[in-house]
Amino acid sequence: MKNTKKNITALCLMISIPLLNILYGVLNHGDRGAYSLMTDIDRSIPFLKIFIIPYVAWYLFLICTLAYFCLKDRETYYKTLLSLNLGLLICYGVYFFYQTAVPRPILVGEDILTKIVAWVYATDQPFNCFPSIHSLSSYLMFKGIRHSSIRNHGNQLVISGIAFTVILSTLFVKQHAVLDAIAAIFLGEVLFNLISATLWIKREAVEKYTLNIGEDR
Repeated sequence: MKNTKKNITALCLMISIPLLNILYGVLNHGDRGAYSLMTDIDRSIPFLKIFIIPYVAWYLFLICTLAYFCLKDRETYYKTLLSLNLGLLICYGVYFFYQTAVPRPILVGEDILTKIVAWVYATDQPFNCFPSIHSLSSYLMFKGIRHSSIRNHGNQLVISGIAFTVILSTLFVKQHAVLDAIAAIFLGEVLFNLISATLWIKREAVEKYTLNIGEDR
């Protein structure tokens, strides 16, 4: 029962994500002007509606992976979730001061995939692009499993494979530019490593303090 309460309490910390996401909606417009980071590479990337599946599945992937970390490796869970929360705040700051937009293709067809893409386009304005939150969060899941005590060939393959498929999906469904994904990966790398290093220094300090106390006795 005690462990169950601890797990529930820890899992509830994920509520911070939708709470912070309120800022996304507030900033998701071009009233302050919007820049374009589109390059020739972006213009050469085809629109592939099949990638809307991993793009939308990102929501489930994020929740399930964080829950997996929470239940199996609490330290990795805290590091990954904290990295994500800080990353979201940084992204929202960038959106406020440097809003970007990505042009979207004209949708043709009445098939289910086209309808899902149309739904995504209708519910999410083409702003809040740089850095990509989809890419940031997916990369952090990749970093989390890479540095987790529970990592094995199987879970690394699954989580890493899904993470990078989601990142690619942001480009193929024309929700983001290449620079959006690159900036998100860079941000995730810096934040996760910084938080990991900070926790390591803190742990070393505590262990050293404990050792000194023991020697004094």
